[in-house]
Amino acid sequence: MRDVDGVPTLVAKTSGPMQAGLVFRVGRADETLPTAGITHLVEHLTLHRQGVADYHYNGATGVTTTTFLTQGAPESVVAFLHGVCAGLRDLPTERLATEKQIIETEAAGRGLSMTDEVALWRHGARDFGLVGYPEFGMRTLTAERVVDWAATRFTRGNAVLWVAGDDIPAGLRLDLPDGTRRALPAESSALPVTPAYFPAGANAVLLDATVTRGAASVAYTRLLERALFRELRHERGLSYVASADYRTDGRPRATVTAVADAQRGSVDALLDAFLGEVRALRDTGVTPEELDAVRALTLEQLRSADIEASRLPQRAVDLLSGLPGTTTEQLIAEVEALTVDRIRKVARKVDRSALLMVPESVPRPPAGFEAAPTVSRFAVTGKRYRSRNHHGVVLVHGDDGISITTPAGPVTVLFEECAAMLRFPDGGRQLIGADAINVTIEPSLYPVPAGALAAVDAAVGPAATVDLPPRDPDSVPKPARAKAVRTTLRSIGRSVRIRFAHLRLSGRLRWSLFVALMFAGPVIAFVGAVAAGRPLIVGVSLLGFFAAFRAVRRR
Repeated sequence: MRDVDGVPTLVAKTSGPMQAGLVFRVGRADETLPTAGITHLVEHLTLHRQGVADYHYNGATGVTTTTFLTQGAPESVVAFLHGVCAGLRDLPTERLATEKQIIETEAAGRGLSMTDEVALWRHGARDFGLVGYPEFGMRTLTAERVVDWAATRFTRGNAVLWVAGDDIPAGLRLDLPDGTRRALPAESSALPVTPAYFPAGANAVLLDATVTRGAASVAYTRLLERALFRELRHERGLSYVASADYRTDGRPRATVTAVADAQRGSVDALLDAFLGEVRALRDTGVTPEELDAVRALTLEQLRSADIEASRLPQRAVDLLSGLPGTTTEQLIAEVEALTVDRIRKVARKVDRSALLMVPESVPRPPAGFEAAPTVSRFAVTGKRYRSRNHHGVVLVHGDDGISITTPAGPVTVLFEECAAMLRFPDGGRQLIGADAINVTIEPSLYPVPAGALAAVDAAVGPAATVDLPPRDPDSVPKPARAKAVRTTLRSIGRSVRIRFAHLRLSGRLRWSLFVALMFAGPVIAFVGAVAAGRPLIVGVSLLGFFAAFRAVRRR
């Protein structure tokens, strides 16, 4: 293998203009939730000085790698890569605030993809699930933190260069700091069992599964796509988009994703048809003729003129991840040896590892799938604060974490497993657990004193805290019972005024005033106590009410 200044370099000829990619083994999965986006920020700062150029260039921050790409004449490729190395050595930190704003604007326009949402449900608020969250680092990162990240991750020991062209362009240098190769983070799971499903707002069905890398899984994906398109779109007209994709990112396993959009009113039929095609591949498999058709298309691609150049990016990722390389000849041999039985084995792995996203409007759970967890296994013990809005809902502040107990079950975030805490100036807090379970503390809904909020802040710690800007006042939850209290008081006031008007000239005025006060006092105390979650006062006020009632009856 060749190298440039100690950076392993892959070269393959291409029929088009020269292309090159400098790939580093660092991506979103290496970050934490409070620093999410730090790699993306380094990428933006690095490319700032490139400005407007006569050649094409770009940067891409992925789950496990970050790539600086260019296409053009050899001298343009050299100029770009020299600029990237110079930018990494001397990041323009004076641009930090501006680039943060650009990244947030970019995210607002892009939104959250369905595959990112699936990653959150599969992995939680850590490593490979972080792509499902906003880049909160735009609120927390300092220039020193960003510079240190670049100096320790964007190094010659953690990089691979690939060049699609006749040769490495003359005069190319890669002046990068020394460093070591970064191993992939351990892959976490937020799912106690699979196959599992979860409801989502998207009007689509999506299946995500992990499979063994290789030609059989690629062929399975193509066969699944053909089956979904034929049945869901061509035959039944249930979907416009019906597709499947095979992805690798340096992990030992690959991901198969299948998706189909749904029309409102036909979601149930779509889900049944979608799962029917997935299960048909598992149970009955494919015909030899179907496999031969996919085999022919795959071999045609593998024997195309620019196949070696097109495989360079994936080879670079595999090399950085420590995976054994596979030659094109080996891939061709794998495809030629494919059998119907091997496709069925992949289908069974898909069935066992599947995570299914279904529209919220689906009337019944999909058969054979367990619901992904939305509640915790336990609640902490500690100080209890009753909800002002919902009967039976209690916020519990314990020494080791926070829980909200509900009739459906508890949700709990332990302080030591808190991936991040979002903090608003109005006192609101949202604790996000490593398993993606959230606990929201709203002082407007729970009578949590300032001292308790300070104790939560101290337990979580500044490293996991993300301070957010003020919320729109209309978005802050309002206590429904406080409104009820005000309505009740106004009603009592009107009743008393009406009673006085009727009895103004009556000799019973004194007794009526006494009765009104006897009833109004317990009622006011009762309503206020319920809103504040004070059971003792509730009981006392009820006794007062019945005492007043008995006094009136004696009269």
